Amino acid sequence: TPEQRERLQQATKHILLFRCLDDDQMIDVIDAMFERKVAVGEKVIEMGDDGDNFYVIESGIYDIIVSINGTATKVGQYDNKGSFGELALMYNTPRAATITATAEGTVWAMDRETFRGIVLKKAFQKRVIYENLLENVPMLKELSPYERMNIADALVTKIFEKGDRIINQGDEGREMYFIEEGSVRCTIRKSGQSEEVEVAALNKGQYFGELALLTSHPRAASVYATERTKLAVL
Repeated sequence: TPEQRERLQQATKHILLFRCLDDDQMIDVIDAMFERKVAVGEKVIEMGDDGDNFYVIESGIYDIIVSINGTATKVGQYDNKGSFGELALMYNTPRAATITATAEGTVWAMDRETFRGIVLKKAFQKRVIYENLLENVPMLKELSPYERMNIADALVTKIFEKGDRIINQGDEGREMYFIEEGSVRCTIRKSGQSEEVEVAALNKGQYFGELALLTSHPRAASVYATERTKLAVL
C-alpha cells in the first residue's frame, strides 16, 4: 500500500547499502520486499543457518546474539531501526549471529536473488564510478586505495534538473560535488552588480565546491545544472 511504501522508504533511507541506489532503483527494491510480523522471542535469523533473506527493521527491538567460547552472548541490539542479514547473502556464508525479537515488531524482507541482483550489482557499479571520480582529485592523491574506497562509500547521489541551482554564491559551504552525469555552469555576481557572469562550465568526471570546505570561506560562485545532472556529494 502507499502507506507501507512510505514507511519502508523512511526505514531504508539511512541504510548505507541503499545509499548507492537512485530513486528508480529504490522503487524496484521496495517493490521486491515483503512484510513479516515478528512475535516476542521469535528468532528472525539463527546463527549457522543458510542466508535466505535480508531484513530492514520497521519497528521492534531485536537482540544480536553470537557464540563466544561456546556461550550464546548478547553483543548488541537494534531499537526500531537498522538492517541485518546482508553478509550471508553477500558472501554465501552461514548466518554469523542470531537475531531475536524482544518486543513485537515488523521487518521487511528481501530474498537473496533480488538482493544480489539489485543492491549488490548497483553498489559495485556505483563504487567503481565513484572511485574513478575520486582518482581525478589532486588533493586526494595522497590517500591509499582503501581510504579512497571509504570515501567512495560515503558519497551520496543527488539529481538536479535543468536550471536548478546547486550552489548559491555567498552561502556556507558544507558539501563538494562530483559530476557523474550531465553538466553545470558556474557564475559569479560581482559586488554592486545584479547580473551573474558565467566563468566556467564543467562536465562528467569533473568536480566543484571543494574550496569552501578547504578554506571555510563562503561559496565564491553559484552553480547551476545545464541539463538533468547526477552528482555524487561528499
